[in-house]
Amino acid sequence: MFAAIGVVGALAARAGLSPIPLYILAGIVLNEFVLGRVGLPAVSAGEFVTVGAELGIVFLLFFLGLEFNLDRLLADRTRIGAAGAADFVVNFGVGLGLGHLLFGGVLPALLVAGIVYISSSAVITKSLLDLGWIANPESAPLLGVLVFEDLVIAVYLAVVSALVIGGGTVGTAARSVGIALGFILLLVVLAALGTSFLERLLDTPSTEYFVLRAVAVTVLLAGAALAVGVSEAVAAFFVGMAFSATSYVHDLEASLSSLRDTFAAVFFFWIGLVTDPFLVFQALDVVAVVVAVTVPTKLLSGFYGGRVYDLDDRRSLRVGLAMVTRGEFSLIVAAVALAGAGTTLPPETARTIYATAVGYVLVMSTLGTTLMQTSGRLEGLLPSVET
Repeated sequence: MFAAIGVVGALAARAGLSPIPLYILAGIVLNEFVLGRVGLPAVSAGEFVTVGAELGIVFLLFFLGLEFNLDRLLADRTRIGAAGAADFVVNFGVGLGLGHLLFGGVLPALLVAGIVYISSSAVITKSLLDLGWIANPESAPLLGVLVFEDLVIAVYLAVVSALVIGGGTVGTAARSVGIALGFILLLVVLAALGTSFLERLLDTPSTEYFVLRAVAVTVLLAGAALAVGVSEAVAAFFVGMAFSATSYVHDLEASLSSLRDTFAAVFFFWIGLVTDPFLVFQALDVVAVVVAVTVPTKLLSGFYGGRVYDLDDRRSLRVGLAMVTRGEFSLIVAAVALAGAGTTLPPETARTIYATAVGYVLVMSTLGTTLMQTSGRLEGLLPSVET
């Protein structure tokens, strides 16, 4: 795995391309569905790789949180709310309609809506860092909408998991949502009141202890979130936001960036590793329909988000292009759908939704990173570009 990541990373650097699509492609080529299919030794999506992929999400969202602090989040709440609400209404609404049209029923529609609504915080954050956009004006609406989406998806996953896996009872869903909201509230309290504790924790002359303490807090709380049914990504974001109020932000970025990049590469490789291209081919027509419908909706809602932040057309277009990317959360929803096969969902419907989601993530993660990288040429297509 690491040899493959190293090779494709070097090729991407030489070609001046984003390494993300190549990491995913390497995972597909070396997985059990392709290499294993012809009887050759394949890379297994075992515990080490799976945990490594989760750590990739954790560190990427931790760095996203470092770009925020609670005061900034509260000060910007009106614009975040307006851009995030538009993103939700347009894309979740379109997803509900698509899901009902393609599969019928409320539950499949809810699953498809979640798959197409949520952009990939992990992929977008990595691309922002790679392209140097993190300090640009377009990063503000991007990060704001991602925060809004991550909060929505925390509640959404609690509800959908309870409905699909928990037997579909309203009481189970309400209990799951209550636990999720309670844990998020604890994380908000940590972000608001934990600064002095974190300052003391990181006050050490040893680089080794500094890194270990930061990783310990982040991973422990991310694991606790998973244990109570909240996404580890949401928890990592709030932990990063808590650390952003300390005086050690620069030291954290310098010390943890190599960990972030290493495990982020594992995460993208893992996406390819769990992708069965032959299964995706069977749902290619459905994938094509979903992609064709949802690319324009994300572009439009993202562009609107940029305008909410008073950006010009060029930078607003960049926001829309970035938001096209889908990734980790869509795969989580797909796994929930598959878990409901034969119980709350017809087996064929569950398998088709899963295959569609995997193909959709493969296309949209590649398309989104490519659109971000080629944004300069696409900006020239605008009727008039403000300077």
